[in-house]
Order: sequence, then C-alpha cells, then structure tokens
Amino acid sequence: MYTVCTPHHTYTNTQGLLHPADVHLAIQHGVDGIIVSNHGGRQVDGAVTALDVLPHVRNAVENNQRQIPILVDGGIRRGTDVFKCLALGASAVLLGRPLLYALALDGQAGVHRALDLLHKELANTMAMMGVPRLCDIRKDSLWGLEQQGVLCIAG
Repeated sequence: MYTVCTPHHTYTNTQGLLHPADVHLAIQHGVDGIIVSNHGGRQVDGAVTALDVLPHVRNAVENNQRQIPILVDGGIRRGTDVFKCLALGASAVLLGRPLLYALALDGQAGVHRALDLLHKELANTMAMMGVPRLCDIRKDSLWGLEQQGVLCIAG
C-alpha cells in the first residue's frame, strides 16, 4: 500500500492485486487506485503477468460504483507495451527497470533518452493504428493469439 499526501488530500494506492476479488475488497475499503503488479514475478514462481490479469482487474473496477485508476507495474519495455496496457484498461503505466538501466548506463541523460524513445515508440504505434490521442486507444485495437499466449496489435 502506498500513500501520497498533498495539501488537500491523501491518496492510497494498493499494489500487487492480481485477482478481481481482491480488487473488490480494496475498493470497498476505500483505496484511491490499484497498481496491478506481480512484483517482478519474484514472490511466487510462475505468477501470472500483470498484462494477463489487467482485463479482469478492469472488469472488477468497472463493476463497482466507485471508479478508480488502474496502473500497471511490470513488463513495460517498449511503446507497444504501453499501448497494450492502455488498450486493456490501464489508466497509466509505471516504469522501473528500463529507467534504472538507463540511469546506470548514462545517468540523467540516459533516463531522458529512454523516456524519449518510449514516447516515440508509443507515438509511432498510435500513428500506425490510426489513434490520434491516448484516450482513443481501445481494446478493439488488439487481438489475441491465446494458443501462443501472445497479444498482438491489430492493424
């Protein structure tokens, strides 16, 4: 659980929720946001990925009267990953490892370069999909190859 305080409000986000029942409980207990994460898969061998459960978490949030943001933490390496998460219902994504690697490689300039690349990849993906704005990204931009466990961008 993470708490962010501002002069006018305290926001509480719960990280690590992967099951819709846990999402319902968290919302009932007043959280302000959900962070979908398997903690890098380090906690449970063979844990599901955040991307796999994201549609179920989105459905759980939509089935509650109080709508809250859904953030995805884990597995974001490219702009196409951001596009997939947004299409599956994420409000935003969190970046960890890619920015830490960039920081280790080239300090602040590396982080700026990594964020610039991610932004350009996302913009390129959106352009190829005919999606002019982030709010226009929809689930129907994706189609799944469930047999292979691969989520592809339709186009």
